[in-house]
This record gives sequence, structure tokens and C-alpha cells, in this order.
Amino acid sequence: MTREQALELVEQHLHNRNLVKHCLAVEACMRDFAVHFGEDPEPWGLAGLLHDLDYEYTVATPAAHAEKTAEMLAGLGLDDAILHAIKAHNLRVEPAARMDHALLTIDPASGFIVACALMHPDRKLAGLDLAFMKKRFKEKSFAKGASREQMEGCTRLGLSLDEFLALCLAAMQKISAPLGL
Repeated sequence: MTREQALELVEQHLHNRNLVKHCLAVEACMRDFAVHFGEDPEPWGLAGLLHDLDYEYTVATPAAHAEKTAEMLAGLGLDDAILHAIKAHNLRVEPAARMDHALLTIDPASGFIVACALMHPDRKLAGLDLAFMKKRFKEKSFAKGASREQMEGCTRLGLSLDEFLALCLAAMQKISAPLGL
């Protein structure tokens, strides 16, 4: 599956523009993390772009989230590692590979970084820095839907929280225009 085909699926199945932007942000982070680790960015990017494909269908049944995505993508020629990472991001399967752990940690981080940008005086990703994000990270009531525990799982990738957040921010800054930030 090409990126263009994956993006068509996202546009077809996700009608909430913020969900589409979230998938784009996770894709950008996943691609940059793949490069950082010397991996092929294509499958990592596809996992990030497609990870929430079923979100609008499973919002009332969160336990089905990711399983339905895997069903929707079955037979479309995706590598099993991509489908495993997608299922692992909602803990439908045990995260095992580096791609699994990356998606599991990046998913909440992208939302956290967007919340930081919206709280920043200029409301843009360009103005964010690590100090601002770390201060907000400690505030448990801030972006409380973004699991700190999942983000701290970045240590399984051999990254400190600072390195992890900096890599995510840099990736998202590269696509700030499509994100509207």
C-alpha cells in the first residue's frame, strides 16, 4: 500500500479533521523515529497514518479499537509488522518490536504536543520548546487524556523523555502547516 492509498483510506473513514491531523502528526513522528533508528520509514509511517482508521466506528466500544482497523486493512497487502504495531498501540497485542513501542508512545505524545501548542502564547508549534513541554508534562490535569505512562515508555526505545519529546516536536514542526499549528 502506498502512502497516497493510506491517506485516501484515512480521508474516507475519518470525518473529524482533528483526527485526520492527529494521524498525520503520528505519521510524521513515526517516519522520523524510523530514520533515527536506522529503519525504513515507509512501514513506520503507514502504521502511524493508519493507526486510528477505525476510531469513529469504535468510539463507543474502545476495546474494539485497533482490532477493527486490522480487519479493515486485511487483504490490502500491508506487512504483518504494521498490523501488529496498530494493534499494539491499543494494547490489543503485546508490544514487541521497536515500531510497536514507538507507536504506543508517540500516539499520546502527539496529542500532548498539540495541547502544548494551543496553550503557548503564539499557539504554534514553532514557538514550543522542551522546557515548556516538560513543565506541562508535570501538570497531571493538563492534557490528561495523554497518558504520561505511555509516553514514559520511551525508555523502551532507549530514549530519555527529553530526547523523545524533542524528536516528536521536531517531526511535528516539519508539518506544522497541514496541522494548522
